[in-house]
Amino acid sequence: MVESLQIMSRDRCVKLLREHGITPTTQRVDIGFAVLSGCEHLSAEDVFASVNTGHLRVSKATVYNTLGLFVEKGLIREVIADPSKTFYDPNTSPHHHFYDVSAGKLTDIDGTHITIVGLPPLPKGKKMAGVDVVVRLCDTA
Repeated sequence: MVESLQIMSRDRCVKLLREHGITPTTQRVDIGFAVLSGCEHLSAEDVFASVNTGHLRVSKATVYNTLGLFVEKGLIREVIADPSKTFYDPNTSPHHHFYDVSAGKLTDIDGTHITIVGLPPLPKGKKMAGVDVVVRLCDTA
């Protein structure tokens, strides 16, 4: 599990990819470094812009497919803030989020600050994988 992680080198990124069963290609390392080198929530568009600032070109399809692989392997979390806005979170520990609708920003809420009660019974043969809370904020004026 990756918790509030900040990667300081591409070598560390390669190691983390391998630890999660991901073959570290050049493009995967570039995308992983973009997502994991800061403690911020990035959209696929943010990642696409970040990895294409230099001389390399990585396609949008590669960015989306790689982010999907990273989520599948547990390296990052996918957070759907609203139907049109998805973020990728390097913090995979249990926590929740505030989403500022007007600013388009996602920030963490410590998992211990929210208690969920009154969940319905789970369907037979199923167990709970988790609960994600996104508190959407708007301006008061």
